[in-house]
Amino acid sequence: MMVSGKARIAGVMGWPVKHSRSPRLHGWWLEEHGIDGAYIPLPVRPEDFEAAVRALPKLGFAGANVTVPHKEAALRACDEVSDLAGRIGAVNTLVCRDDGTLYGDNTDGFGFLENLRAGCRGWQADAGPAVVLGAGGAARAVVAALHDAGCPEVRLSNRTRARAEDLANGLGGAVTVVDWDSRAEALDGAGLLVNTTTLGMEGAPPLDMPLDPLPRGALVTDIVYAPLVTDLLARAEARGNPVVDGLGMLLHQGRPGFEAWFGVFPEVTDDLRQFVLGEPAA
Repeated sequence: MMVSGKARIAGVMGWPVKHSRSPRLHGWWLEEHGIDGAYIPLPVRPEDFEAAVRALPKLGFAGANVTVPHKEAALRACDEVSDLAGRIGAVNTLVCRDDGTLYGDNTDGFGFLENLRAGCRGWQADAGPAVVLGAGGAARAVVAALHDAGCPEVRLSNRTRARAEDLANGLGGAVTVVDWDSRAEALDGAGLLVNTTTLGMEGAPPLDMPLDPLPRGALVTDIVYAPLVTDLLARAEARGNPVVDGLGMLLHQGRPGFEAWFGVFPEVTDDLRQFVLGEPAA
């Protein structure tokens, strides 16, 4: 599509950012809805991030997504943030207001829940305890989302226990910290298993996670989407558990930002999934 002088502009800020699939995602939606706009990659070094963020309203941007390693810095750079972003301690979505101020939100939890609901029809967060592996920024968003959705208990396990305890203390709610060596035991009676670590990602060490204690009806998801089907998902599916891959979390988390910048709340479709993965639609 061609853009005019009236085009609304947004982008994604990260370092590096060339690997991001967000321009492909938002470009699809802009084309689909015939919107006069553009969404561009914005590679920003950490030492330049605050100045770059403050320049967005001055440059006429509608807003931007924020990815690693800038999400915590984005929280500090905003004039106002949502209660959820404040709880999580990170911002992934910036909105430039008409008065030149910056509003920050975190839509990772929304994307996580919508992905599970779309990928496993009938899934409910209150179906049973959830086991969450990892204690980084993604884990904070996932635990907050599960708590707000009515999950009765989150069993949190991280290789460094202190980080898991910090997360549990910071978010509150029914979060039980489990030693990494006891992570398999935490699966007993669980309704959901979530891997938020990089273990199992392409180029990273494998995730050693025995599944024997996990009920067959428990949902298993991995926020990693490279590879799309991780070893964890393959093993879970082979034993009969429902599984949901991590790509949908990326797709769904982009929807609120797109609405704020371009005025349309877009849908996630199979054709979109294939396009974002770089594969032709069937």
